[in-house]
Amino acid sequence: MKIIILGAGQVGGTLAENLAGERNDIIVIDTDGERLRELGDRLDIGTVQGMGCYPSVLKDAGAEDADMLIAVTNSDEVNMVACQVAYSLFRTPTKIARIRTAHYTSRADKLFNESAIPIDVIISPEQVVTDYIKRLIEHPGALQVVNFAGGRVQLVAVRAYYGGPLVGNELRELRKHMPNVDTRVAAIFRRNRPIIPEGNTVIEADDEVFFIAAKNDIRAVMSELRRLEHNYKRVLIAGGGNIGYRLAKSIQHRYNVKVIERSPQRADWLGEKLEHTVVLQGLSTDRDELLKANIENTDVFCALTNDDEANIMASLLAKRLGARKVMTLIANPAYVDLVQGHDIDIAISPQQSTIGSLLTHVRRGDVVNVYSLRRGAAEAIEAIAHGDAKSSKVVGRAIEDIDLPEGTTIGAVVRGERVLIAHDDVVIEPNDHVILFLIDRRRIRDVEKLFQVGFTFF
Repeated sequence: MKIIILGAGQVGGTLAENLAGERNDIIVIDTDGERLRELGDRLDIGTVQGMGCYPSVLKDAGAEDADMLIAVTNSDEVNMVACQVAYSLFRTPTKIARIRTAHYTSRADKLFNESAIPIDVIISPEQVVTDYIKRLIEHPGALQVVNFAGGRVQLVAVRAYYGGPLVGNELRELRKHMPNVDTRVAAIFRRNRPIIPEGNTVIEADDEVFFIAAKNDIRAVMSELRRLEHNYKRVLIAGGGNIGYRLAKSIQHRYNVKVIERSPQRADWLGEKLEHTVVLQGLSTDRDELLKANIENTDVFCALTNDDEANIMASLLAKRLGARKVMTLIANPAYVDLVQGHDIDIAISPQQSTIGSLLTHVRRGDVVNVYSLRRGAAEAIEAIAHGDAKSSKVVGRAIEDIDLPEGTTIGAVVRGERVLIAHDDVVIEPNDHVILFLIDRRRIRDVEKLFQVGFTFF
């Protein structure tokens, strides 16, 4: 597939890195020549320097025969114009744009269509990150939570703690502990190395365990792996920007929410818009401001400003002053692994959260959801099975008979409203939603081929 990416920033660069390793023809456009040279030296991609919405620049990038344009520059307007030019002049089949401003996204149904601005898919990073944090707040103790099949199934990552009922026992004991709950452990990461789980795999303390279950069973499974945490009640958000505001607005009716915002004008605006949230004007890195916000009684502290260093310092201070759980937004990927798991409980990478949304529309076969896990080390995919036993490599076959690529496991199958945890004797039927976990992203093309229908299917 020939894909043109506009923007070589964190999202564009990470996306190029993901796609270049999957035998795609990738061309990146940016005005920053130095950034393009760095990417070109490191990745097997083409680069074009220039303004991505200019017809001549798109032509130089090969837009005449491109399959897809993904516009992820920092300018909504450049992204929109680029999609218009690609459609009007080059008839590019698929156009994806990052649109951040709510002034545009709130009118998306009228603005973005073939009779107006021809964008096929809109990605709003702020909304993606907001939803991600909201799921973490709703599942105390989880490191990552992703939804499949409209939320009927969830994949959850937790860290196994000393004293957990299942720690030190084989995975097959899980069913004995919970005879009325069906679940499957999709993968285990031990000291940053992946383990494909078997029945005799023993869970160790500090293992990062990914398990899949119906939404209503998630909390019961978590209790087997770690001490079950009480539901959160009090949330303190540092930063009232787009993400901070969206998060406060989405949870203020369920939680006791406070926001600390540096700008007096923004704080006044937040106070008017958030009816059930306490807005405090001040610095989140100021000890006195945190104490004034009752940080010692806070269940979750979310540092969501657009400054990595400020987020990290505020989080470390909040933890030291008594915050029970700390979540920190960090754009620089080099910082994420340095800080997570110590005083900072969860480091949130906005570009990794966004990448999954983009990859969903790049995957071949009928793929409806893609999630980047462990900051890109693994991937979870929801694919729909089509065809019959003659034309499909999965339909009509029991899971134990499917030739899965190495490092790939099937976690669950969703059939209509039914959630079937993937035991060996489950047979895949047409239109089943199959949820897979990959610890080796180099095998993605092989997984896609599994769900592509052969020529005998009509």
